Amino acid sequence: MKTFKLISLQIVEDATLVDVVLEDGLIINREDDQNSWLLEAYTADHSHLAFFQKAYASKQDLFVKAIITKKDNDPATFVTRVCSVKQLGSHTSVLFEGKLKRQRNNYAETLLDHLLQKGLDGNALMVEFKEKMKTKPLLDEVKK
Repeated sequence: MKTFKLISLQIVEDATLVDVVLEDGLIINREDDQNSWLLEAYTADHSHLAFFQKAYASKQDLFVKAIITKKDNDPATFVTRVCSVKQLGSHTSVLFEGKLKRQRNNYAETLLDHLLQKGLDGNALMVEFKEKMKTKPLLDEVKK
């Protein structure tokens, strides 16, 4: 098994990303035959508690985007299920089990194409591209 720091976590809902504010987080590559991962999100509050409890009860698949180890890393997409939800004082601990969704990471190319289609060029294109590469917003084309 390999353990990593979970830097940020977002839940993919419809065409949007919902940020989960982390107090701390951990992600474990189990390195087993099923290629499974464990993600633990230790949240700063209970703002998503009802959502996670509902996901746990319904055993629904959740797509999550996780940034691992360093803030500058590209987000990795996982198909997960909530295994556990616990209230710990003013915090919430959510344990996910899932699989890494392997995909060619063409985010930069997709973003550039998107910005060009918006008519950006020159310095405006460069400024917008750099900003979007830092914040990595979800693009409709990336979801495909």
